[in-house]
Amino acid sequence: PAYYAPSGPDDHTLVFESRFESGNLRRAVQVYDYEYDLVLNPDYNTKSHTQWYLFRVGNTRKGPSYRFNILNMQKPTSVYNDGMRPLRYSVANASIHGIGWARCGDNIAYYQNGVRRKDKGNSNYYTLTFTVTFDHDDDLVYFSHCYPYCYTDLQNDLRELEKDPNVCRRFRRRKLCETLAGNACDLITITSFCSDPAALRARRAVVITARVHP
Repeated sequence: PAYYAPSGPDDHTLVFESRFESGNLRRAVQVYDYEYDLVLNPDYNTKSHTQWYLFRVGNTRKGPSYRFNILNMQKPTSVYNDGMRPLRYSVANASIHGIGWARCGDNIAYYQNGVRRKDKGNSNYYTLTFTVTFDHDDDLVYFSHCYPYCYTDLQNDLRELEKDPNVCRRFRRRKLCETLAGNACDLITITSFCSDPAALRARRAVVITARVHP
């Protein structure tokens, strides 16, 4: 169930949610009618690293300008001050117009705030703030730092590659280990498997590792 239920049709309080894969919103506080302070959960297995965000809002109203303030960002500088904008996905726009993730936001700023960091007592957190307007009433809208590509997306794509007879001749997948969360960490081998085993073992290899965040 949602943490907040609107009291009626005149209640325009946004309903926040992030209990889904890659979602990381910890808290949302309404400070004015159309302004919200947000606190993020840190990256998994870190004490305080925050840069990624993904959350959803519901009970939207078309027209008003909403402001979101993410209060516990960590980096001292950000490309948001150089023109980067948040990403948004509107369920209504996707259904009606076929529009997926798109950049959004106005009045964007990234700056040091007055909230002290407990892990580093001599430094403060940073705030990312931006305003948005919604295109539809009662829409479901997702906001993200970058285009989400979660573990389930990866597994689905790998399964599709394994089913393709043209791809599987040059594609092998096996479990290398498990992550701290207990998910399979896959090892992908890409080569022509038509040669004899001795020739395969003699080939030089290029190792590519995905970025470990942070």
